[in-house]
Amino acid sequence: MRKYIRRWVNSARGLRFLLNWYRPYRGAGIRITSISDDFMHARVEMRQHWYNKNYVGTHFGGSLYSMVDPMYMLLLMQRLGRDYIVWDKSAHIDFVSPGRGTVHAEFTITESQLAEIKAAADRGEKVLPEWKVYVKNTSGDVVAKVHKTLYVRRKPTT
Repeated sequence: MRKYIRRWVNSARGLRFLLNWYRPYRGAGIRITSISDDFMHARVEMRQHWYNKNYVGTHFGGSLYSMVDPMYMLLLMQRLGRDYIVWDKSAHIDFVSPGRGTVHAEFTITESQLAEIKAAADRGEKVLPEWKVYVKNTSGDVVAKVHKTLYVRRKPTT
């Protein structure tokens, strides 16, 4: 039974389910709408509610950032496996326009990015991959731009 549960938790479907029940995400109205089976793509959305609005009636900035915070780290951890250390290193968010209604963000790791990260880490290098994420409204207008930097290296063998 444990083996089945562990396998389910490590599946895209299981991860999406757990994240959608994660209290901080539920409390902010954030929903993971999809994670590809190969963990190379994900989509997150957030509907506007009374509890995630700021004083001027737009999406709270902290909720906009929370939408994108862990996704690249989680996708990369799943792709690289247990032999690698993956951490969020830094992020910068630029609020472009007021966020109203439903907003979404998409995350994609390409095969070439993955191969480059893995090759450098396998050589013993500390890798700092960077991604830009755009939070958009239903019209496709950019609400916020997020620049994420991760830290990746191969775990030392003992």
